[in-house]
Amino acid sequence: MKNKNKTVWSTRFNKATSKIFEKIGASIDIDKRLFEEDIFGSIVHAQMLAKQKIINKKKGNKIINGLKKIRSEIRKNKFNFNNKYEDIHLNIEKRLFKIIGDDAGYLHIARSRNDQVITDFKLWIKKASYEIIKNINDLIKSFLKKSESNIETIMPGFTHLKNAQPISFAHYLLAYVEMFKRDQKRFVSNIDYIDECPLGVGALAGTSYKIDRNFTSKKLGFKKPTNNSIDSVSDRDFALDFLSSASICAMHISRFAEEIIIWNSDVFKLIKLDDKMLTGSSIMPQKKNPDPAELIRGRAGKNFGSLQAMLTTMKGLPLSYYKDMQEDKALVFNSYDTLLESIIITNELIKSLKPNKGRMLALSNEGYTTATDFADYLVQNNNLSFREAYKISAKLVNYAEKNKKKLNQLNFYEVKKMKNDLDNNVMKVFNVRNSVNLKTSYGGTSIKNIKKMISKLKKEFK
Repeated sequence: MKNKNKTVWSTRFNKATSKIFEKIGASIDIDKRLFEEDIFGSIVHAQMLAKQKIINKKKGNKIINGLKKIRSEIRKNKFNFNNKYEDIHLNIEKRLFKIIGDDAGYLHIARSRNDQVITDFKLWIKKASYEIIKNINDLIKSFLKKSESNIETIMPGFTHLKNAQPISFAHYLLAYVEMFKRDQKRFVSNIDYIDECPLGVGALAGTSYKIDRNFTSKKLGFKKPTNNSIDSVSDRDFALDFLSSASICAMHISRFAEEIIIWNSDVFKLIKLDDKMLTGSSIMPQKKNPDPAELIRGRAGKNFGSLQAMLTTMKGLPLSYYKDMQEDKALVFNSYDTLLESIIITNELIKSLKPNKGRMLALSNEGYTTATDFADYLVQNNNLSFREAYKISAKLVNYAEKNKKKLNQLNFYEVKKMKNDLDNNVMKVFNVRNSVNLKTSYGGTSIKNIKKMISKLKKEFK
């Protein structure tokens, strides 16, 4: 029984593993998270071995029942994970030996930990991707709901953080819907890329046993087996794809958080947040700080760091498997946890956000935001080139600025000084609501466009 507690490869070595290496070499504290996938993969592998008559059915059933018992123990927190056994695979194997005896040794026929861990990891990332997709879907619905209640809320659109042109607040929110749609598509695409099963490729060369990889692929929910055994154990593109998608999504969330922080400031005063999404100060009684938004803005760096670390780990590795790759799971797990929490917090933020509609409307009239509308009017009604019209509009802005007036505060005679043959209809262009509704090109900010787009998106995200 004493020998049963040794590492699986101890027979080849004359000395015990260094304690410090045993500490850093063990991954069980991280990869025990893969226990569901590991046991699922092992059950299917045992089924295949029995089906192919590589082991007899009785042994196969004995192994499967033992694995199910282990799964139950772990789920009930009655399983003792041991760092001595390095990883989830050997921890489960050692326990299986204790439950069913020497027949447990048949389970590792025609597989290596190399193909086993990649199978587990791919299964986990598929599951994690579906969870991210679901939560992004919920986030999009919240943005749509907030958009629908703010179709006619007018605000200034910004370029360079300067007032640019009037837009609907709903149109602004729908811009983030488009970003999150792309994020969702990236995770969906990743699932398609990942959908090849590596189980059965062994350490790197395949196996001489008459295994059925199509059977295991189908049973595990993959579309097909991988094509090349060396690439199968070398590949971590699927982890990089996940980390890349997580980083881009985190970047989008961070951009939204940044705007929330700016707009909630006492300088802008464009929005208010519910008290549950704010914190106070230990010294300044008046403070209400948007800490959740600041945290998700900052936490995006963790997602970026995980991607960079994984790229750096992989960039110098020859084929095929190396211990360096053990770092992949911690990076992906941490990135997943960080992103999922950020998505959930963002969902709470958008639900708690209340626009200051009066302030938004007032600010949309500052910064001469309808100057482009005036230039467009001259092109459309006075047969001018846009460059000629631009110069006339710029002169009007200079006049308004000199006289400390907003464009909508000018009278007809002041405007007419810029071009003598104008009629009174020109004054409509300085109304910010009219400006918004003139943007009827597909994807533009007109109320009519926004209503159509929200209706379309609501059908897409039921």
